[in-house]
Amino acid sequence: MDLYRRLPGPFQTFAAGIRGYQLQRRRYGKETEALVAQALERDSWDAARWKRYREERLAFVLHHAATRVPFYRDQWARRRRDGDRASWELLANWPILSKNAVREAPRAFVADGADRQYETSTSGTTATPLRLFQSRETLVAWYALFEARIRRWNGVNLRDRWAHLGGQRVIPGPRTKPPYWVWNPGMNQLYVSTYHIRLDAAEAYLEALRRYRIRYLFGYASALFALAGAVRERGLQAPPMAVVFSNAEAFYPFQRDVISEVFQCSVRDTWGQAEIVSGGSECASGTMHFWPEVGETEWLHNGVDEPVGAGESGRMISTGFLNLGMPLIRYDGGDRSTLAAPGVSCACGRGLPIIRSLDGRQADIILTPDGVPVGGLDLIFHPGIPMREGQIIQESLLRFRVKVVPSSGFAPRHSEEMSRGLRNILGDRVEVVVETVDSIPRTAAGKFVIQISLLKDRGRVAAYPEKSREFARSDG
Repeated sequence: MDLYRRLPGPFQTFAAGIRGYQLQRRRYGKETEALVAQALERDSWDAARWKRYREERLAFVLHHAATRVPFYRDQWARRRRDGDRASWELLANWPILSKNAVREAPRAFVADGADRQYETSTSGTTATPLRLFQSRETLVAWYALFEARIRRWNGVNLRDRWAHLGGQRVIPGPRTKPPYWVWNPGMNQLYVSTYHIRLDAAEAYLEALRRYRIRYLFGYASALFALAGAVRERGLQAPPMAVVFSNAEAFYPFQRDVISEVFQCSVRDTWGQAEIVSGGSECASGTMHFWPEVGETEWLHNGVDEPVGAGESGRMISTGFLNLGMPLIRYDGGDRSTLAAPGVSCACGRGLPIIRSLDGRQADIILTPDGVPVGGLDLIFHPGIPMREGQIIQESLLRFRVKVVPSSGFAPRHSEEMSRGLRNILGDRVEVVVETVDSIPRTAAGKFVIQISLLKDRGRVAAYPEKSREFARSDG
């Protein structure tokens, strides 16, 4: 990434294109259309058919993990030596798997004889860096579901041109003139910088959407809202979009209203995990549907591994079905949600389970010194930092505290690296204090939020950009 940032603009586009073609080949292939058609056909399955499908898949995955994956095979061998004769065919006999266990020995979860595995990483909702391994078969299956239940449900497809407002720093921080984006021809994607969205840049962003004939938007809710808010405040006319999708952050209602108004389209939440153990998407009726073929998910109470009652919020414990190269069994990814009670149906007519609410996805909105809401700050937590957990706290517009639970090897240079990373995103004016702690407090719901704002109204002054800027002049 450092080399990319030093490249001249045309070479950045060339580099982005090469990376795009690489990702496109990994994620899509000649089998994609058949997989999409199969997923759309499964939308109409009833609960009984889904039950049979999941039971068969779960039995196969548990046997595969117990016999082919070093971590689980060793775990069951120890249990047998200790006289434990519990059957691995019953999911409840498997212990809950923590993120720390995966983080500390990721290769122990890679199955014997697994085909070529592509490595990726994620910090997740708790900023715990993870190394993950996924085969091309896994990626193709996952992105076929993405194509079916995100794009196709909403009248777009992977051949359409789209803009992504994500966390990658595709444009150098100091740039004050456009372009604030890079074109990725390999994926028909305009990757837009989320760190340069300002009132005076709004018109340039809209011109890019027109020039590249962008049909839909996908990205952080905070960034999409910041752009829509700037456009509205300037009184500009945005090109209408077919749809706008969230990624990694769920929309607040006030964000939905502004984005829908500015881009004259529907706004849809999506939900998934880099670990590929669960996922979901919002249909045209505004219902979040769970994707059953991604994995088996249990909803459990805090502090006790017992199922919650129908319609109650619970922590999600998931067993992945798609990634046989790195199967995660009863994995606690830190997410919470509320599954609708059995028998509840959606007006869209699909037979997929319904998620009534996502209860652990949203963090406080973080503002730049200029009052612009930003996301993606968790990028400062990456697998190269020896740490267990991290949290970012905005104490004022110009002062941030980063709390880190360090692991072996953590050194002052890692603190400086995180401080530099945050200043690269928010600007050199901000003061960053990195504090090492023994633990990070959880909420009453058993979670902690990766980013917290101590500004007035917990950062939600960013409900409208003009209010954000007014607050920026008076605080910090």
